[in-house]
Amino acid sequence: MANLKEIRNRIGSVNSTMQITSAMKMVSAAKLKRAQDAIVQMRPYASKLKEILSNLSSSLDASEGGYAEEREVKNLLLVPITSNRGLCGGFNNNIIKATLRMAEAHSDKNVKILPVGKKAMDVLKRTPYIVGDDYPHDLQNLYSDLTFRNVSEVAELIMKKFANKEVDKVVLVYNAFKNAASQDLMQEQMLPILPPKQEEGSKAQSLEYIFEPNKEDIVLELIPKSLKTQLFKAMLDSHAAEHGARMTSMHKATDNAGDMLHELKLTYNKARQAAITNEILEIVGGAEALAG
Repeated sequence: MANLKEIRNRIGSVNSTMQITSAMKMVSAAKLKRAQDAIVQMRPYASKLKEILSNLSSSLDASEGGYAEEREVKNLLLVPITSNRGLCGGFNNNIIKATLRMAEAHSDKNVKILPVGKKAMDVLKRTPYIVGDDYPHDLQNLYSDLTFRNVSEVAELIMKKFANKEVDKVVLVYNAFKNAASQDLMQEQMLPILPPKQEEGSKAQSLEYIFEPNKEDIVLELIPKSLKTQLFKAMLDSHAAEHGARMTSMHKATDNAGDMLHELKLTYNKARQAAITNEILEIVGGAEALAG
């Protein structure tokens, strides 16, 4: 009977876990809808702005387009974007591993890492690459109030370091939202601004722009705004991908708990049947002994 009690306790434990994972799945599904709508609406704007920025930067000289200045990469800044919470499968692990691989691949350079998200900070703070003393203290809490204004503060500091030649290259590492079940690992260069891509077999086109009101105002306004938008889009992508990964992970956990519950109930019924059979055999044996 002790065995039956143990199985009953396990059934109760698994049942409670299944209720929790099922509730977490529904919460993530609700949050995913809002996060997905935000990134779907943001992508066309960010993509077009980035395209304009690339074309604009290619038409500026070094003195005008400081953020497009190509120089020897001696100081590399990596910006991994993870979540603040776990229970989302390999979502955070993939970002952290990709960041460390990139840091090791550029061991001949001065590599620094600026982690965004508590999970990245918890792991990477034990490495010699970590930075963040002169960044906002609430850098790990951006998701609690994910707005363009808050993300802009981080982007401005990164841009300032590039302009002051403290870093020569900035790369964002994040999960881009594809659908609820999958994400794409992205390693996207933020600075310097990349020139427009030329497809194979296509002739390079020289675009001429008419600047209104003037080139200086465009450079001062459009380029910083585009860089801030790029970081904001990466944050929105990661936010949506996080909820998708958590929803999928909790869905699998709920299914696994259901399978385990089925097996435990089957085991319980077999053990209970065996115990009842043993009791009947003992009663029959005792009756036969008394009759004899």
